[in-house]
Amino acid sequence: MTSKPAAPGVSTAPAASQLPIFPLGNVLHPEGRMKLRIFEARYMDMIGECMRNDAAFGICLIDQGREVGEAATPHAVGVEAHIIDWDMTQPGVLHITVRGGRRFRIRSHQITQRQTVAAEVDWLMQETASVAPKFVSMQSLLRLIAADKGRDVIAEPHAFDEANWLAFRFAEILPIPPLARLKLLELDDADMRLTIIHQYLMEHGLIK
Repeated sequence: MTSKPAAPGVSTAPAASQLPIFPLGNVLHPEGRMKLRIFEARYMDMIGECMRNDAAFGICLIDQGREVGEAATPHAVGVEAHIIDWDMTQPGVLHITVRGGRRFRIRSHQITQRQTVAAEVDWLMQETASVAPKFVSMQSLLRLIAADKGRDVIAEPHAFDEANWLAFRFAEILPIPPLARLKLLELDDADMRLTIIHQYLMEHGLIK
């Protein structure tokens, strides 16, 4: 019996990875930073377990439901989140900062007894590509933003010459709906992602 070839852009690992999922109203991008305020007991437990095991969790945009209350249904594509900083200045409220890692696609998920989402995920490949000359104006604009707003807006280390890094940073800071950010995240083609953002910037008079 011959096996089916892997779908384009999907890891060929024989088994899916297990990942706890945090459904949110926003999108985390690879190499991006996000600050989270954790106060629900179910997520305190989930994050605490990740911290004890030095493990990542996944962040997905909510498809159905809300951030609080019963577990929300996540969109299929998300990004793994690595905890890089935390503090608890008041009892029962945990503040964490996460860094975005690899993209993934949920293969299947279930709701746990604690009303959290546990998923099996396939990791999505993200090829490294240089920024094409036609997007040099985008590089210049982002360099200006980084110099003006600092690392709180454009997280270091910087990689202005890398196509996916450049596109994801714009996806984070542009005033677009979360679903539009997700659509950019789902793309496997870095050039296409930059083309869409380039068109947006031109239409809004931010580049020529």
